Amino acid sequence: MANTFVTLKEIARQALPRLIDNLVFPNLVYRDFSEDFHDKGDTVRVRRPVLLQAADFDAAQGVSYQDIKEDAVEVTLDHLATVDAAASAIETAVNIDDLNRVFVEPAAAALAEKINRDGLKLYQDVAACVGTAGTTPSSLDDLANARRALNAARVPVAGRAAVWDPEADAAFTKLPAIVNAEKSGDARALREGSIGRVFGMDHYMSQAVCSHVTGITAATAVKVNGAVSAGATQLSIDGTSLTGKLAKGDLLKIDGKSYVVTEESAAASDNAIAAVKVFPALPALADNTDVTLVGSHTANLAFHPMAFAYVTRPLLNPDGQGVASYVTSWNGISLRVTRGYDQKYKRSIYSMDVLYGFKTVYPELAVRVLG
Repeated sequence: MANTFVTLKEIARQALPRLIDNLVFPNLVYRDFSEDFHDKGDTVRVRRPVLLQAADFDAAQGVSYQDIKEDAVEVTLDHLATVDAAASAIETAVNIDDLNRVFVEPAAAALAEKINRDGLKLYQDVAACVGTAGTTPSSLDDLANARRALNAARVPVAGRAAVWDPEADAAFTKLPAIVNAEKSGDARALREGSIGRVFGMDHYMSQAVCSHVTGITAATAVKVNGAVSAGATQLSIDGTSLTGKLAKGDLLKIDGKSYVVTEESAAASDNAIAAVKVFPALPALADNTDVTLVGSHTANLAFHPMAFAYVTRPLLNPDGQGVASYVTSWNGISLRVTRGYDQKYKRSIYSMDVLYGFKTVYPELAVRVLG
């Protein structure tokens, strides 16, 4: 018989704070949450945060009004992160410390790692980039370049953050300006082993930062294949030894500006790829304009919270005899713990799961820092 001390309510309420503590990316972006229960695959409409611009008052012309339109985007709750465990270790736990050790803490850490990884895949929507593919960011210049890119894009200053892979984090935490807490402006940089707040951004490390692998190999002398009209969102390219196909998230540089490939292209044919879809919209381009293909890289991100959205909803309680569940929510994060029974093997089964979806809301408010 299961230990009566270990209840679903107890497991859920112990797990949720630990899950939140392990989350990185969802805690830094715009979050949308409601108490409505949903299943995986449901689509919800999320209101985009409103962006307004300030201007100097002109006494002669008067004010110029801006339309406030609460636009909405549809987000599919397409991720159901779950950790499932046999009952023996859980049911033999005799106190909270045992419970946390054998199930709650490792399950919460595993869920957080998956949620972080799914969110950081949104780098594929970000066109702006700084740094060199294949070279780990390691200096204050790299931080300054990320800040400059955000400034140039007129990204709001408040709330800026950056998420770095372990290699970049290790390099930054060796810099004298960061090691000396008084210079970084935050003593927590030493106490917690984090980068802290530097150059107007809060910096975090995550093992879930993605590595992007480009779909093109051995291409040289790449150029625009055919003139492009201003405002177009696709182009064709050709080049010497152009093989393979462009992957979603690949970066093209044209006349000093970066463009991101928004969906996988067709395979190259006769050293050319037609109808490559990109963001943002292109200017007028002449035939044979030079194109630089950015190589495979680590996709570190610097961004404003409104660039991305994390959307989560409480999961429905499962139907069926012998199945019990408890759902708990706090601060825009929801978690469900379920206990079922495996008739074949005559044992209880415990699950801990989270329902969520991610969406890029304003990609222009983020920059990819290549590593």
